[in-house]
Amino acid sequence: MELDLQKIRNDINNVDDNIISLYKKRLSLCDMVAEYKRNSGKAVLDSSREDSIIKRLTEGLNENDSYAVSGLYKRIFEISRSRQYEKIASPDPFFYELMQKSLNAAPFPKKAAVACQGVDGAYSSIACKILFEEPSALYFESFESVFKGVTSGLCQYGILPFENSIYGSVSEVYEMLSRFEGYVVRSVKLPIHHALLAKNGTSFSDINEICSHRQAIGQCSKFLGENKKIKVTVCENTAAAARMVAESERHDIAAVCSETCAEKYGLSVLKKDLQNSSVNYTMFYCISKEPEIYPEITKSAFMFNIKNQAGSLENVLSRFSAAGINLTKIESRPIPGKDFEFMFYAEADISGLDEKNCLLFSQLKKELDFFKFIGAYREITVD
Repeated sequence: MELDLQKIRNDINNVDDNIISLYKKRLSLCDMVAEYKRNSGKAVLDSSREDSIIKRLTEGLNENDSYAVSGLYKRIFEISRSRQYEKIASPDPFFYELMQKSLNAAPFPKKAAVACQGVDGAYSSIACKILFEEPSALYFESFESVFKGVTSGLCQYGILPFENSIYGSVSEVYEMLSRFEGYVVRSVKLPIHHALLAKNGTSFSDINEICSHRQAIGQCSKFLGENKKIKVTVCENTAAAARMVAESERHDIAAVCSETCAEKYGLSVLKKDLQNSSVNYTMFYCISKEPEIYPEITKSAFMFNIKNQAGSLENVLSRFSAAGINLTKIESRPIPGKDFEFMFYAEADISGLDEKNCLLFSQLKKELDFFKFIGAYREITVD
């Protein structure tokens, strides 16, 4: 018998209409449950109830149908819980305070004491000067020292590279965000153009050694791979590499760094745009000791971990979808000292810090094994 596709689709439409009618009734009943829980003080999440529903509905089904029904109802439960939270819950005090701050947010400061890694001329210092009109920059040897400079109160803010479009994430900063009580208050996406700098009068054929930070080395791997006879030495910072070349007595050594370091350290530019791709950006975070909220918020960031079981990550991600929040990034990082356990870092697009966002963050903080809000901030892109 030949199948009639249009008839099948019409039958599906009829089934969908019935499903929507019944689903609306289910949502209405869930709203009544929310009212009961508000009056009784009962928790929104009732895992045993959800498990028993799935067990009842999948009993006797084959494996494929059982998986499909289970996935469908987990999604239904997420939506139902979100509706119940909106009706009966209030934001956690931490998020409620942030929400109130966002209503009367002051402009981002023009002047501040700012901790940067490296020395003047480093990309962190360039990012600092973009974010602040009149920064008082203090330079530190390591990323951890920048964190400590901020958390100790020595500096109001700190600038840290977080991710590069070619070479990926800066692992140390991920790890420190989970350990230190720091918060992101601004971010800037800075175009990175690496140059090869050496002493005046030096030609490229004279160079036997190139120095730079490992991120810059990774971003220029094609150029370095084409010149394998040249020794590559890792330094703590690109600008520090330029300064080292300037202070050295050698004329066979060069630095991969920003072109601005040439004038600052009296060096010559041997080559420009060494990076693997012309599209090369590094995201820098501006951190503070306490959470600060400023106008024109476009991003939020947070970290969390979950139980190592099927569906755990999906359950978290679906919460954002149910709330209409677009996740723009999620990355897993191994937890030091844990056996195959991972911390997840995520970013989301938001337009302000409203009650919907704060309710969701409050729910996740309450339900997950670990949830850390990192910040709500404006992301700035430099062309």
